[in-house]
Amino acid sequence: MVTIESNGVENYNSKMLFVYSPKITPRLKYIFDHIFDVVLGITLQYTSSKEEYINCTTEKINYSTEKILPQELFFESTPLLFEKGLNSIEIEITKWENNIAFFPTSNQSAIPFDFFAASFYLISRYEEYLPHKRDIFDRYEAAESLAYQHNFLHKPVVDYWIQKIKEITLQHFPEINFKARKYSFISSIDIDHAYSYLGKGITRNAAGFFKSLLELNSHDIRERFKVLSGIEKDPYDTFDKQLEIQHKYNLSLIYFFLVGDYDLHDKNISIHNRRFQSLIKSMADNALVGIHPSFASNKNPEKIKIELQRLSHLLHREIHISRQHFLKLKFPDTYRNLIEYEIREDYSMGYASDIGFRAGTSNSFYFYDLEKEMETSLKVHPFAVMDATLKYYMRVQPSKVMEIVRPIINEIKNTNGTFILLWHNEAFSGQKHWKGWENLYEDVVKEAVSN
Repeated sequence: MVTIESNGVENYNSKMLFVYSPKITPRLKYIFDHIFDVVLGITLQYTSSKEEYINCTTEKINYSTEKILPQELFFESTPLLFEKGLNSIEIEITKWENNIAFFPTSNQSAIPFDFFAASFYLISRYEEYLPHKRDIFDRYEAAESLAYQHNFLHKPVVDYWIQKIKEITLQHFPEINFKARKYSFISSIDIDHAYSYLGKGITRNAAGFFKSLLELNSHDIRERFKVLSGIEKDPYDTFDKQLEIQHKYNLSLIYFFLVGDYDLHDKNISIHNRRFQSLIKSMADNALVGIHPSFASNKNPEKIKIELQRLSHLLHREIHISRQHFLKLKFPDTYRNLIEYEIREDYSMGYASDIGFRAGTSNSFYFYDLEKEMETSLKVHPFAVMDATLKYYMRVQPSKVMEIVRPIINEIKNTNGTFILLWHNEAFSGQKHWKGWENLYEDVVKEAVSN
């Protein structure tokens, strides 16, 4: 069994931070735990008693609307973490320490904005619950987001804020022992079309042949004939190359296989095909394997259960990780469906239309259900770059890809985060639409693993 170790910290510390707030809400506890416990490795204790806070002799933080003690570490609060439900919020973007900020506070606060509320707003994907336009595939588009509209989508602002909070906390409490974090890289490959011609049966290949004939596409006609005759290798069969790169750079690698029934947007070959079964087993011997829930499963969640059973039965193991096909993600429905079918970790958090940081962070976090006002057990792993985004949406030429991707990788390295890359097996082929892309995956990997 191959496992993926995501960037993280050991949950222990020689010191504990005491947090005071007049009301300890689920939202407050969620975001404080994420920042201090999950990311920085500091154990927290909470109180809503002002008297208990004043008498506490250990390191302590005041998160409220007013200072209590003269020399305390005071972070002024705004209403968001004390509210319930969803409200249309007018957000004013300001600049702070070469970064953006919102939810401004007074000059009494250790920083001039409510970092905790701003982080919660981005990580909980609050804005995606509010009315918005959706694209032709019923997805929330990058252009609808606060980050896109204010030009910080390509910057993991939450991670930069956390670095600053760490510095400020250390200035007040030098004996606090934060756990060191290290940059990490995870590569992931979605298998939407395992093969271009193989395993598609007589009907699909005949339809493809006549389509090429009508388009006078002699190249496809010849290629299809040679592949099906065993003369040439299928152009999408690039798996040996993928494994070669994996071993060359000692990569943590995840494969997400689409095993749903054939449909308009789900066109992989059948899970009952022996060649496909052999491929999945082979990849599972070398990497972690997860489910790629079909496009159709969004309207019929029962399909997730069926697809999980297919993959689990084939590999003789439980499958608990996923990434949505077409990156179909709708809050809170998609994540609730995954939780219902015992998915524990999901890698869909990113946009199809632009690269960057959909939740403002490269660090993993647990899904907070805003309608139920509760933290869930589903761990969300945000990815930053997808090949199809660069090619089809941003229309980046192959020669310019690294100019676009390198700054994203550097942003993650600067914050000791986790860079998750999303690629497809078709891109390795350099065939058809992917001409000129055959070596770009390795170019990105080189940059990702370099010092």
